[in-house]
Amino acid sequence: MEAFDPISPQWTQSATHALQFFCPHCGASSHQAQRVWINRRAPVIGENYQRKWQEFYQCECDRVWWAWSSDRPPTELSKRYQESQDNPDPEL
Repeated sequence: MEAFDPISPQWTQSATHALQFFCPHCGASSHQAQRVWINRRAPVIGENYQRKWQEFYQCECDRVWWAWSSDRPPTELSKRYQESQDNPDPEL
């Protein structure tokens, strides 16, 4: 699978840094990407000592963009997990 290849694919070389987590050219979300590659060989340590990676996307408009994994918007599943951590149920 290309997303986890250790060496960056050629198509990532023209990537533009997206300041928000969607294609800066057409506004498509990462879910609409034709290709994905995650640079797991070079993590960066961010706030609270958490790792983040560059995520590269080839959009359906054929533009290539990247963003930090830490900039990914929360999903419904991650929201529920955070809520359960903030409000643990004492009956469990």
